[in-house]
Order: sequence, then C-alpha cells, then structure tokens
Amino acid sequence: MGNSVRELADQTPAGRDRYTDLLRVASLGTVVAGHWLMAAVTADGNVGNLLAVVPELQLITWALQVMPVFFFVGGFSHALSYRSLRRKHPAGTSVYSLFLRARLQRLLRPTMAFILLWGAAALALQLLGSGSGLTGVALRLVAQPLWFIGIYLAMVAFTPPLLKLHERYGWGAFVALAGAAATVDVLRFALDVPYVEFLNFAFVWLAVHQLGFLRADGRIRMPSALALTGLAGAAALVAFGPYPLSMVGMPGEKVSNMAPPTLALLAHGLWLVGAVELLRAPGARLVARPRAWRAVVAANGVAMTAFLWHLTAMLGVYGAMLALDVPLPVPASAAWWAQVPLRFAAAAALTALFVAAFRTFERPKPITPAQALAPRPGRLAGPAAAIGITLCLLGILGLSMVGFGDLLEGRTAMLIAVRISAPAAVLMALAGWLLVETAGRGPARLRARTPAL
Repeated sequence: MGNSVRELADQTPAGRDRYTDLLRVASLGTVVAGHWLMAAVTADGNVGNLLAVVPELQLITWALQVMPVFFFVGGFSHALSYRSLRRKHPAGTSVYSLFLRARLQRLLRPTMAFILLWGAAALALQLLGSGSGLTGVALRLVAQPLWFIGIYLAMVAFTPPLLKLHERYGWGAFVALAGAAATVDVLRFALDVPYVEFLNFAFVWLAVHQLGFLRADGRIRMPSALALTGLAGAAALVAFGPYPLSMVGMPGEKVSNMAPPTLALLAHGLWLVGAVELLRAPGARLVARPRAWRAVVAANGVAMTAFLWHLTAMLGVYGAMLALDVPLPVPASAAWWAQVPLRFAAAAALTALFVAAFRTFERPKPITPAQALAPRPGRLAGPAAAIGITLCLLGILGLSMVGFGDLLEGRTAMLIAVRISAPAAVLMALAGWLLVETAGRGPARLRARTPAL
C-alpha cells in the first residue's frame, strides 16, 4: 500500500485543490471520533448518549457536527466532475449516467459489501438466538450512519439541475434553497403543518451542497462574514426559537436539529463553511508537504470503509469488555474519562482490521482497453440511472431507519409514508446499484464484441 500511496501522491496534478481532500478526511475523522466519544455503554449492555448524561457538553456539537463540511466538499467535487464529463463527451451521450457511475462506484461498492455482510450476520445471529442484549442494540445501531450515504446519493442525483441553476443565478440559487428551508420551519413551528418538516432533508443539505458550487467558482470571497453570519444566526435561533442546543440528534427530544434538519443546522453549516475557508491558506500549506499529502491520500483511499465499519468496531470493543468482565465505569465519571484513550485506541485498531479486510471494495476498478473503446451510453441510460439512484437512496435510507434487528419478525419503519422492512430495503439498494452500474456503461452486446488491445 505504501508504494501505491507514494505513487498516487507523486502523480497529483499541480492544479488539484488538496485542501478539499484534507477537509474530506478531517470531517469524516471528526464524525468517527464523535461517535466513539458519545457512546455511553453501561454494565448491563445499554447504549446511551454522553450528551444526554451531561447536557452541558451539547455545546461541543457546534464543533463536532461537521457533516456540513463533508457535503460542502462534495458540492465542490461534483461540480468539477460533472463539468469535466460535459466537456469530454459529445451531445447524445448520457453524461448523467456516466457522472452517477463515476461518482458512486467507490461509495456504493463498500456500502453494498457492508450491507450484505451485516445482513447475513444478523440473520445468522437471530437463527442462533443471539440477537439480544448488546448484540441486539448493535444490530440496530450499526446501520444508522447509512443515513449519510442516502443523503449523499441525493446530492449526487441533483447535481446536474442544481449546477445549472447555480451557473445561471449564482448565490441566488443558494438563497432560494435557504429561503425554502426557512419557509418549511415557519410552516412547521408557527402553523403546525404536518409532515412538511421532512422537506428540509432536501432543502437544508442541498443548500450546503450549493455552497460547494460557489467554492468551485471562487465565489466565497468573504468567509469571515459567512462564518459570523452563520454563528450569530444559529445562536439567535437556539436562544429565541424552538431549536435545541445540540446540533446532533438526542434521544427522546421533541425537536431535533438533525432529523429532520432545521434552519438552525443550516446556519451552523454556514459558520462551519466560513470557518474552514478562513483556514484555507494554512491548510493548503500543510498538504503541500509531501509527508502530509501522502497521509491524506492514504486516508482518502480507505475513508468510506473506515466510516462504514467504525461503529461496528466501537461496539465490538464494548462487547469484548463485557465478555471479559472488564469494569465499565459510570458514563461521564472520572474513571470513565480516564478509560476513553484506551477505548479509542482499541476501536481504532479494530477499525484498521476491518479496513484491511474490506478496503478492496473501495479500490477503483481499472479500466480495460475494451472498456475504454466501448460505446458510450445513449439517452435512455439517463432515465435508467435516475431510477437506479432513487431506488438505491430509498433502500439505504430505509435500512438506516429499520436496522438489521428482528429480520425474521419483519420489523418495519416508516419511510416517506411507506412502511419498509430490512429485506425490502436491501433489495431496493442492490437493484438500484446494479441499475446505476449498468446504465453508466455502453451496450453489453457491443461492449463484449469490442476486441481487447
């Protein structure tokens, strides 16, 4: 791995924005560390939330809730990728299907491996009668981070039309999305309109994504003003509005800033984007150093695999501690805090083992000469790819809600007014993934006839 990382680092184009790669790795790493820290497992195997045990710590979510940074970087990368494909391919080619396959290959392959492996393990555990206690909790919890994959799929899917709006209206497109998010919250909190809040899963996160388009065109020229506006707006909304202090979901709360997202979370995203843009110059100097850049390249190559398996690793550490009768201190006690570095080290080591085992699914497939000469997908590939990504994101979002527990009992969860079970969610995700993969290629018969060079 070391040689390949060195080669990739050395081959980096001079014009590449290395700072955005650093932000991608740093944001996912912060989320992983936050999840490890927030888990408060007791001696009886119950999993609580440290922020509920010590409510004063909820303020740290204003630094640790960095998913807006990842989606911001996604918007930047998607804009560059789609424009590049648009320049390279002639009219009549389904650039949309090519774009979806190119952006999602390294995301969906490790995700599908994770889903299939955990699905098989969950079925085996339930057949053996081992799906209770911490194991039962794990079967529900390990799927929760998949919500991020589902939202990211939606951002990729909407990139072409929203990029057109950006190219025509610039900041106006962002303002329109932010205004729609504010309108949803007014309808929700002031007028008690039912179910309207779920629209902000789109409006809030797509508005953050739109900031990435603006970054790609160099149109975020006053990051300090953006950061101050976002921070002041979030503080005012929390202080005087119906919004909670925590920027992550809390158990049992009536209103969450995360699920569904609120205007307060959008303001939080503005301040984070402004803050990371203010750090752009020192961050760029850091990744200009060969050793630092190689570390970023290595981390980017396994980031999604590590993200998918980090909760499995953390719960595995707690499970081993319970099995070995290692004392679990009361959450937030002095002994509990003293144990944090050891738990982190153990979780990191176990995550590294999962990465070593499953990182092959994240490696990009090499393009053969036959594939390079294959016909480009036609116009019908676009609708097929759109259907595929819709099925995929619905299946993954559904699985994040229902989890892997109680497969044989047919446990379900409500997804957009439809009840969905784990097996149905898995089938939807797999079918959607296959559609995205096949739609982004040339016709199978013609491709098979293309001679290899």
